[in-house]
Amino acid sequence: MIGVTLGDANGVGPEILLKAWRERLVPREVVVYGEAAALRYYSERLGYGVPLQEVASPGEARGGALAVIDTGMLAPGDVQPGRLSAAAGRAAREAVVRAAQAALAGEIEAVVTLPVNKQAIQMSDPHFTGHTELLGEVCGAPDTTILLASEQLMVTHVSTHCSLREAIGRVTAERLDRILELTCDAVLRLKPGARIAVAGLNPHAGEGGAFGDEEIRVIAPAVERARARGWPVEGPLPPDTVFHLAVRRGRFDAVVCMYHDQGHIPLKLLDFEGGVNVTLGLPIIRTSVDHGTAFDIAGRGVASPASFAAACRMAERLVAAQRRG
Repeated sequence: MIGVTLGDANGVGPEILLKAWRERLVPREVVVYGEAAALRYYSERLGYGVPLQEVASPGEARGGALAVIDTGMLAPGDVQPGRLSAAAGRAAREAVVRAAQAALAGEIEAVVTLPVNKQAIQMSDPHFTGHTELLGEVCGAPDTTILLASEQLMVTHVSTHCSLREAIGRVTAERLDRILELTCDAVLRLKPGARIAVAGLNPHAGEGGAFGDEEIRVIAPAVERARARGWPVEGPLPPDTVFHLAVRRGRFDAVVCMYHDQGHIPLKLLDFEGGVNVTLGLPIIRTSVDHGTAFDIAGRGVASPASFAAACRMAERLVAAQRRG
């Protein structure tokens, strides 16, 4: 069974979930961690009429209704579409923690997360930086990374939620070795025979040291170590051409990127609605939509469930691969 975290109750997460469940875009056997009050509010507001079943554990879910493990932290009046709220942020964070703990306990096989609002959570947890970091903390796995996947391309990142100045400092031999290991493991499970490119950090991949020497000192040696282990990696390649080689020329199935925007921008340009976020390095399976809370359209019923449906399909693929060993 897959567990779904509801995300910020004032964002588009609840309505996306309801729409996807009503239109059978997601498995019937899912259990939601979040606010039952929010689901009732949006179901009535948008006329979805989705039946809800409050349960104490995933094993009680029956499939004829949308099963919810209610965190009970919001009253109906607290649900206000588009409003930044500390209460909604606390509730969203709690849902993620409970779902991760359930996955660690083997009560669910995967976690699919709907979007939270960082600013809302930081109103009660100033140290919060994102889903990935929180899940790593709960699972005791600090060494994680993000894989973004679409039908056309997969990308991973050496660093994600930090400043560009800090991201440059995180390009180390130890970190690259770990990211290449996580990337090859995940990508080759999803697509046997895949080919993986490694992007440079600097313009033109440093141009032989003229624009920076990280490629010579750190990235190229890491690629050679990976190749010595039999992994199908190539690089470092110039960041301004590597995505053309991957998508237009078909030379690569995945690209290891050095920082957040280097990978997020091309992936979102290629497939904004269908992109899926997978956290690598956790002892649990976690996928997520690749968009935010969209406060500006929350409560209007116009948000697309495509990314959420794709995240659920990816979770099912990873669960199936895990079952196969």
